[in-house]
Amino acid sequence: MDRFDGMRAFVRVVESGSFTRAADNLGWSRTTVTQLVQQLEARLQLKLLHRTTRRVNVTNDGAVYYERVVRLLAELDDIEGNLPGAPTVPRGLLRVDVPSPLANIILVPALPGFYARYPDIQLDMGASDRKVDLIGDNVDCVVRGGSMKDEGLVARHVGDLPLGVYAAPAYLAQAGTPLHPEELRDPRQRIVRYRWDKDLPYTLRRGRETVKISARYALAIDDGNAYLTAGLAGLGVLWLPHYMAEKHLETGALVPLFTGWQIEPIAMHVAYPPNRYVSKQLRVFIDWVVELMAVHAPRQQAPGPLA
Repeated sequence: MDRFDGMRAFVRVVESGSFTRAADNLGWSRTTVTQLVQQLEARLQLKLLHRTTRRVNVTNDGAVYYERVVRLLAELDDIEGNLPGAPTVPRGLLRVDVPSPLANIILVPALPGFYARYPDIQLDMGASDRKVDLIGDNVDCVVRGGSMKDEGLVARHVGDLPLGVYAAPAYLAQAGTPLHPEELRDPRQRIVRYRWDKDLPYTLRRGRETVKISARYALAIDDGNAYLTAGLAGLGVLWLPHYMAEKHLETGALVPLFTGWQIEPIAMHVAYPPNRYVSKQLRVFIDWVVELMAVHAPRQQAPGPLA
């Protein structure tokens, strides 16, 4: 048995909770992963994993071993990667999940530049606004907006998305154009609500004046692209990051509201499990996202504590 292959197999099984998912992640067969872990346990004379028909859980000894092995593999990766004759281009599979509008408008259009630098990285990208279980879904990292309150993740603050308030001309023709945020309380007015947004009511500021808006909504939706489409269809007022609204402002499909007011930007984070083996491909992907955010959503505030 190659001792390090056994360690890598064990680490991926712990992180994914499944021999099958670990095998998919490593590009090996399930039989190979199973045999490597069994041989590792035999050599150590310790039971590292509890196996059931539904889930694989780490034992107490396995948890201690995992913590040490993750650090060892990371150090080994650094050593091998920094040798004078070692290949400098990261390679391998990386699983990420990003918000669907960010993927469509910013990340995917920029991927040709990413692959020009890192042609040997294979990306499995989930473009969704769902809440991802990084361990259970075997995802290496997620890009998410808003506060990061999950204490089980490491979160790197990578940018701040400026926000604005917008509506379609058809909606304004029907409901009237509100000139002050308080006018959204009028029964004729309505908003489109993003279901995952925990920041409602929104706070708008102008000088010393502060207004919190909690208008009634006609539609609550959990996908960013569909949320934008609802606003374009005239279903209500939208709170949007500037990058989502820009094209539609140019065509007149959206009209900005309350332009003299300010809204706190959405803090963007890249998050990953704290004990996960941080591969080269994950490191360069995070650095690439940081570069993109510096262009499209530069940081406007000091980062909070890691979540």
